[in-house]
Amino acid sequence: QVQLVESGGGLVQAGDSLRLSCAASGSIFDIDVMGWYRQAPGKQRELVATITRGGRTNYRDSVKGRFTISRDNAKNTVYLQMNSLKPEDTTVYYCHANIRASARTYYTDYWGQGTQVTVSS
Repeated sequence: QVQLVESGGGLVQAGDSLRLSCAASGSIFDIDVMGWYRQAPGKQRELVATITRGGRTNYRDSVKGRFTISRDNAKNTVYLQMNSLKPEDTTVYYCHANIRASARTYYTDYWGQGTQVTVSS
């Protein structure tokens, strides 16, 4: 069984920084894309940033220049460094990974439990 465990959320003031981490564990043969999404109450989950196994990144426009996604393939971990945080960044952030559990299985989407980020003005 594969698990994604997130950490690093919290309450900060506008302009501050936070670093989210997400470690994948369990039966893992290979991890393709990893990423971070966020979802406010009553709204659709939206992409924040993704990173491929080779390090190619993609960001939503509103976080470009402020957030940086990275990953440590040896540790099956993805990070999200969030700088210059704004009150509109307040919501729950979810880790995502596209994981192949064995050589005989296909890639499957897995999600973390979510971590709350609150930015006060």
